[in-house]
Amino acid sequence: MKVLMFGWEFPPHIAGGLGTACYGLTKGLAVNGVDVAFVMPKASGDEDQSLIKIINASDVEVDPRFSAFFQQGGDTTYIQVNSRLIPYVGLDDYYNVINQLDSGMLSGDTYGGKRRYEFSGRYGSNLMQEVDRYAEVAAEIARNEQFDIIHAHDWLTYKAGIAAKKVSGKPLVVHIHATEYDRSGEQNINNAVYGLEQYGMSEADMVCAVSNLTRQIVIDKYHIPADKVVTLHNAVIPTDKVVERNKNVKEKIVTFLGRVTFQKGPDYFVETARKVLEKDPDVRFVLAGDGDMMPRIIERVAELGIADRFHFTGFLRGDDIDRMFGMSDVYVMPSISEPFGISPLEAMRANVPVVISKQSGVAEVLQYAIKVDFWDIDATADAIYGLLHYPALSKLFISKGKEEVNNLKWENVARKLKGIYDKVINR
Repeated sequence: MKVLMFGWEFPPHIAGGLGTACYGLTKGLAVNGVDVAFVMPKASGDEDQSLIKIINASDVEVDPRFSAFFQQGGDTTYIQVNSRLIPYVGLDDYYNVINQLDSGMLSGDTYGGKRRYEFSGRYGSNLMQEVDRYAEVAAEIARNEQFDIIHAHDWLTYKAGIAAKKVSGKPLVVHIHATEYDRSGEQNINNAVYGLEQYGMSEADMVCAVSNLTRQIVIDKYHIPADKVVTLHNAVIPTDKVVERNKNVKEKIVTFLGRVTFQKGPDYFVETARKVLEKDPDVRFVLAGDGDMMPRIIERVAELGIADRFHFTGFLRGDDIDRMFGMSDVYVMPSISEPFGISPLEAMRANVPVVISKQSGVAEVLQYAIKVDFWDIDATADAIYGLLHYPALSKLFISKGKEEVNNLKWENVARKLKGIYDKVINR
């Protein structure tokens, strides 16, 4: 079985859990005998290609005769390209145009040469333009690659997946790692992103959600039929590497690792820190990450007078994450709405006990994690204090947590996904 997979990031260059999940899933599929061609906007050349094929969208030549034009809710979105004036056609007519070109009915000279798009692969101000251009490239890739099924990760790639489906006629599976309701909250929905999410899930043959929590949001908020949505929990990549305990301070360290955004609840982490410090002033708190809430968080730390107990590391990746876990005595994930949450698994793998919000998908698969409501800073503070001051409790969660997380393997997740592929292909 061959899969054409569309993602937005891939290790070692990642901005969050999406790239980590893509890496684990592709490795798991390879173990299960599935060949994956993974397309990303901008590859750096240092991605691990031992088990999969990486396709760099920035290297793909596309013909400006076939601009990206997608029907979404009755509206057509056009990307203007520098070419002689020609009538734009929809993706449903793409094959007809190709056949006419190949037969000589249309002259290629009329339209000028091919071109490449230079993608940033980031999340900048031109993101929507890159999403559209990525879909244009996806149509070109789908025309030239051999595959049995298409898999698209998160809303950034849904247009690409749909374009590939319409060009190839192959079935499409979309993977929802986070919804707009998770990222922005009920009152601040970005309608453009919501529309793309709903469009992608409606056009897909099957939708994979990373938790039962996310599956229910997809059904209730996006009105996708329940029999079309399956839960596919994430896992963690096993490692033989031992994370060394190495601290240069005598105080205990409590760590938050993630994007400093509304969804991740960094403000609750700060308020919890204040509660803990009222009981024990000899604790340090580390906020490892970056995001739009950072100025507000720094101001709040200063207002509370706990700046001398706080450390801001910025975004961490790779070995820096391991070093941070090696210094940590407790890891906290106070997310307001977390579709899954891979970082607690990584912390447990590094022998760090974790406190996680009940409003997270990972809470569905973990027994040896302390679970609290994200808004209950008193309960969170009590959990942190208990893990810091009762060694037997901490040791229990460390040993049992490590054992538990080692049984959450990507190859098992991929085996279930392969079964989903088989079901969709053989309909």
